[in-house]
Amino acid sequence: MQVYFTFDSRPDLQQDLIEQFPNVDFSFHDGIDEELLAQADVLVTYGEDLEDEHIACARNLKWIFVASAGIELMPKETIAKRNILVSNVRGIHKKPMAESILAHILAIKRDLPYIYNNQRNKIWNKRGGSPTELNGSTALIIGPGAIGAEIGRILQAFDVYTIGCNRSGNEAPFMNETYRIHDLTKQLPKADIIISILPSTDETKYLLQYEHFQLMRESAIFMNFGRGDLVETDVIYRALKERQISHAVLDVCEEEPLPSDNQLWELDNITISPHCSSHSSRYLERSLEIFKPSLKKWLNGETDFENKVDMLRGY
Repeated sequence: MQVYFTFDSRPDLQQDLIEQFPNVDFSFHDGIDEELLAQADVLVTYGEDLEDEHIACARNLKWIFVASAGIELMPKETIAKRNILVSNVRGIHKKPMAESILAHILAIKRDLPYIYNNQRNKIWNKRGGSPTELNGSTALIIGPGAIGAEIGRILQAFDVYTIGCNRSGNEAPFMNETYRIHDLTKQLPKADIIISILPSTDETKYLLQYEHFQLMRESAIFMNFGRGDLVETDVIYRALKERQISHAVLDVCEEEPLPSDNQLWELDNITISPHCSSHSSRYLERSLEIFKPSLKKWLNGETDFENKVDMLRGY
């Protein structure tokens, strides 16, 4: 059986796979090689390098393992028509992303940018700035899945009251309250911090409009760590320019990379992170911890994998 990785990885991780699965022929190649693709039974990809013609070329392909949570850049309809099984690594991002989100919150709350700027300019001023406390805040987490639950767990340790909004309104881990996403407008005015972890789907595209930012507190922090098409660039720019909210942290943008001439760069109440909140030296290691049990099942003729994806639904 042929397993083709469309990206290279650490030699020790490759060797571990080869030793654990001696009857599997692994290929590790940085990019798409159509000859390897044509022979592959299983494809391992980050999900950003596949086009319709690649799926047509992959005559033997039966399973795609995506070493990412997002599948929006994949040729979904073509994959679905072929009935190719798809699974991903949903959940592995929760530790590094929760740490990134907490780091941004604490940096804003404790005025770290002001402190760092004073250090660069050799200024000692302990009475400047405007630090506030995270303790006692309310956080609204839109999309309290695995990542949102981890964020909620950590925030609750800081005595933050957590409210979740999901599709069902069913209780979510580490949320003090949970509501349906249709109730979002009622929850926005309650929050000091609004954190979106939503994927990109037809239901979530441009979910947030200017009117939603008008409902937020002027002191609120808005954070988008899901997908950039949750809100149009012009909408978030207007809300920040008019000080509808205090600050925004965007790890994702409607257009990526964000062009250097984009007006968002000029604002003083925004933090732009280049879609890197999940990055970690342990990222691929964690991905393979999900892939290897699934590969064992695959070799035994089983397909009840962790994180199976419905390509047409988008998650």
